[in-house]
Amino acid sequence: MSVSTSELSPTPSLFSPVSLGKMELANRIVMAPLTRVRAGSSGIPGDLMVEYYRQRASVGMIITEGTYPDYASQGYVGEPGIATDEQAAGWQRVFEAVHAEGGRIVLQIMHAGRGTHPDINGGRRILAPSAIAIDGKTFTEKGEQPYPVPEVMTTAEIRAALEDIVTAARRAIEAGADGVEIHGANGYLLQEFLSPAANQRTDGYGGSPQNRARFVIEVVTAVAQAVGAERVGLRISPEVDLGDVFETDRDDVLATYGTLLDQLRPLGLAYLSVLHTEPGGDLVQELRRCFDGKLIVNNGPFGGQTTREQALQQIEAGHADAVVVGRALIANPDLVERWQGGHPENEPRPELFYGPAAEGYTDYPFLEAA
Repeated sequence: MSVSTSELSPTPSLFSPVSLGKMELANRIVMAPLTRVRAGSSGIPGDLMVEYYRQRASVGMIITEGTYPDYASQGYVGEPGIATDEQAAGWQRVFEAVHAEGGRIVLQIMHAGRGTHPDINGGRRILAPSAIAIDGKTFTEKGEQPYPVPEVMTTAEIRAALEDIVTAARRAIEAGADGVEIHGANGYLLQEFLSPAANQRTDGYGGSPQNRARFVIEVVTAVAQAVGAERVGLRISPEVDLGDVFETDRDDVLATYGTLLDQLRPLGLAYLSVLHTEPGGDLVQELRRCFDGKLIVNNGPFGGQTTREQALQQIEAGHADAVVVGRALIANPDLVERWQGGHPENEPRPELFYGPAAEGYTDYPFLEAA
């Protein structure tokens, strides 16, 4: 039997298009959700943030920095929110600027859970699955302070957090975002529920892997119903022990995240984003099979800055459908052009990653200015 040339699919490359749900990406380089704390005390994206995201619109898709759905869930001083119409209007300007450059952008919704402090979230209560504090300190408006012991969420408060995330997703889509990403990683609220170290509940949201996965399943399902599954991605970071969400038992990890993705598979989400030290390893690829949809991967801060060669290899080896890139995109707004042409890259300035100013944010040179 002969096969026509039109039936043969070319091997994908880092620079070939890909569809993630409703989103058509021009290439497979995805900008990581990078905390940059430039939204001031109001949490409203301003001119500086508009320019920062506009500059990077040539990537296949931008995932915004983590954005709080309600004030109590704010995790960082200067973090943007989408808890009000004014904050949504600020994001609308960002989305419009990215779209004007031909880009795609999704808003990451992040509830910090126990990873915050009253001097960050305006004196509001700190809620989490269990009354277990993170062993460490966080930066507040009054300097570094220990993380407080959180209050145990009631069933009603769990439901309220879900509703806040759904409302935030609706606001984002109405403001013009191409989609939303639910942050279920990095030790924040959703992963706190998944982790047996952070979740020691004895009700229907704790104990077994199935119960610990329940809240995340409910959140993602509700958001998908509200804005359309084809506009929703989920970020997870199994075995990445940030914020004391220790996940050290591989069997438990597979049971917990396998249950989560088995339950979410019928929704037909736009994508799954996995942060892990071994994107091509057994765990991530098994979870990919459970999800049975588009996978984007990120080795985060663990393997050093993602290089062009690493990104090419992930795609060419078939480990993922797109690669999430962080620090290289902080320093190189025109990274796609640089990687396509094999051009030199700017070096990131980590001492300027966080802060209120344009320096180290929107002042990295483009190729023609270098």
